[in-house]
Amino acid sequence: MAFTLTSTAFTEGGAIPRKFTCDGQNVSPPLNWEGAPDDTASLALIVDDPDARGFVHWVVFNMTASQSGGLPEGFSSSPDAPPQGTNSGGKVGWYGPCPPSGTHHYRFTLLALDLSIDQGGAPKADDIRTAAEGHTLAQTVLTATYKRG
Repeated sequence: MAFTLTSTAFTEGGAIPRKFTCDGQNVSPPLNWEGAPDDTASLALIVDDPDARGFVHWVVFNMTASQSGGLPEGFSSSPDAPPQGTNSGGKVGWYGPCPPSGTHHYRFTLLALDLSIDQGGAPKADDIRTAAEGHTLAQTVLTATYKRG
């Protein structure tokens, strides 16, 4: 089975609904994965905007390893959320799309890792990427767009 990441809120290449952006309720979208390798120890998620020099919207790490699973809508603000890192807005948790102009693309990158990341506090995406080097068993990307207005 291929390692995949999907959302019930939008499709691959589709538009992110306003609800999940700065123009709406700014809650994290629901995400689901399937096909994580058997020997996965933890999962990490990084959401960034390549059209804004890699602006990071969400960092989640040390998610419980499971071949299939998901994060419900609004999970970023839940007390049950796994550890979250610092986004490019300087806050911990979800920072919804809010492009200044035009249509931007958002990459939801899910990593299946062979270890739990030993990071204290709220690390940045680059800290998670560095910790994942040489420990990524599989990776999947879900891409979506958003345009204000």
